[in-house]
Amino acid sequence: MALPQLIQRSVLFGNPDHLSPTVSPDGSQLGWVAPEEGVLNLWVAPRDGSSPARAVTHDRDRGVRDYLFCHDDRHLLYAQDRDGDENWRLYLLDLTADPAAGATEPRLITPGDGIQARILGHNRWHPTTVLIALNNRVPQLHDVHRFDLLTGELSLVAENPGFVDWQIDTDLTVRGGTTMNPDGSTTIHLGRDGDYRPYLEIPPDDASSSGVLGFTRSGALLVLSSVGVNATRLERHELPASAGGGEPVARVEVLAADDAYDIGGVWQDPATGEVQAVEVIRDRQELQVLDAALAVHLDRLRAVGDGDLHVGRRERTGRWWIVSVAPSDAAIAYHLYDAESGTARFLFPHRRQLAELDPGTLAPMEPFSFTARDGLEIHGYLTFPPGVERAGLPAVLNVHGGPWARDHWGFHAEAQWMANRGYVCVQVNFRASTGYGKAFLNAGDKQWGRAMQDDLTDAVAFVVDQGWVDPARVGIYGGSYGGYAVLAGAVFTPELYRCGVDIVGPSNIATLLASVPEYWKPLLAMMHQRVGNPETEADLVREASPLTHVDRIRIPLLIVQGANDPRVKQSEAEQIVEALREKGLPHSYLLFEDEGHGLAKPQNRERMYAAAEAFLAEHLGGRTQPPT
Repeated sequence: MALPQLIQRSVLFGNPDHLSPTVSPDGSQLGWVAPEEGVLNLWVAPRDGSSPARAVTHDRDRGVRDYLFCHDDRHLLYAQDRDGDENWRLYLLDLTADPAAGATEPRLITPGDGIQARILGHNRWHPTTVLIALNNRVPQLHDVHRFDLLTGELSLVAENPGFVDWQIDTDLTVRGGTTMNPDGSTTIHLGRDGDYRPYLEIPPDDASSSGVLGFTRSGALLVLSSVGVNATRLERHELPASAGGGEPVARVEVLAADDAYDIGGVWQDPATGEVQAVEVIRDRQELQVLDAALAVHLDRLRAVGDGDLHVGRRERTGRWWIVSVAPSDAAIAYHLYDAESGTARFLFPHRRQLAELDPGTLAPMEPFSFTARDGLEIHGYLTFPPGVERAGLPAVLNVHGGPWARDHWGFHAEAQWMANRGYVCVQVNFRASTGYGKAFLNAGDKQWGRAMQDDLTDAVAFVVDQGWVDPARVGIYGGSYGGYAVLAGAVFTPELYRCGVDIVGPSNIATLLASVPEYWKPLLAMMHQRVGNPETEADLVREASPLTHVDRIRIPLLIVQGANDPRVKQSEAEQIVEALREKGLPHSYLLFEDEGHGLAKPQNRERMYAAAEAFLAEHLGGRTQPPT
């Protein structure tokens, strides 16, 4: 038995061939992200293929990834930051201008340096209006602005009274927002014309698993709520005419619920905003269909391919849909579905070269579960090296970020990379991960470096006990919170791992919380509830910080950092690197001057993954890609 052909890193981590396809609101055009001269840019083409695709942006730096066809059937909006600073700027592009006349240059429509823009609302009922949130008045708060696509005017609509988010209805009217209280609870306010009054009080234990989804066209409020139950359910609130004025809601209807798992994705009818289906993510995606009209289409779409199904934008008449099918051991496949005929036309894969690999080169992702030391059931995914016996293999524990997120079944480039190099990739949805109900989420409160880390330790013990993994050849790898877990593993269980790769991970919780972006500061009460308050729980925070225990580190570390990271500042890496240097502990440090919280540029990803691959091979014995 032997490992299959070596997959080139560029096939897994280079720019994708196609990303984020969508259909224009009038159905006449398709858009997607693809490389132009090695940089991701926006492309458009007639839906009917009557002329070739053309790039409509020509960025030569970080690329363009986030975009939106406007409902005026003329313009396109896209967002960019600068070197990963996450201060998003919005640009407007006129798709009807004559390229030969040089009139297709994008126009910056929001303020530049140090200001973050967010799109709040834009829809078919108000095709020339876009609501945009900007923190140009107070850095911590985003005010509501209206942008007029006809005149190009940007005007203030509402100053932010302290909301961490805004509620906008389908008429693009500001209807309220959410505030965070000092104890970590939240209050949803509703009203009109600046008169916003408390509507729903969400306790601290429910604040991270509850919130407003939005309004239907008829004016009902859709709410995801775990209040009074364990798993987040979807509610429909019929509001009285003066909602927010202290009157009770007219009626609350539970549209969808599950005993153990949160309602995740919500599929809404684009013409009404009413819910057609919901997703529950167990080991894999499960769909609960609420609208019989959607059921017939789903039956057809499930026949398109084997994998989790996602429906993107549907054009205005409801005929043309963008659909993706995501397996775990093949490229994501994008299709254009014709709801009138019930047929789907394959458009393209997200990475063409994956389809050119020999059969059996890619490995399926396999769900697994185990019981943690305190009896909590933990779920995760294993990706085994194909073609070899499942016994005594090296392994890499790949810890997800967030930590209030989760790993999903599906194509995962890092899992494929690790398996192809000969490692078992172990992904664990440790306590504090989302999707498993609020009891599981809240079990991670103030457990950084404690029970959350114990779940990772117990996962390693489980795969070792099965005989799959050699206990002397286990590495730990992760980004953001996952990077913290790498450092925590190095200090709290130094005997468990042979090496660790920390990517943009915090090393000191106190300095992490003291240096969050200005617009995160209204959320600090939640961070204190979940992680700990450095002012009132200094001992807890200090003991959970890897920097406190740097003397315990015995394993080599590779530390990766973006210089412009607004979430985990460069100082988080620098202080642990300095401590390692002073104590003569083995480490390598990669600093990317033109990146933020993650690596956007393919040349930087190649440098990082090449270094990580060589590092893991040196300490765990996996294989590496020969120099090209």
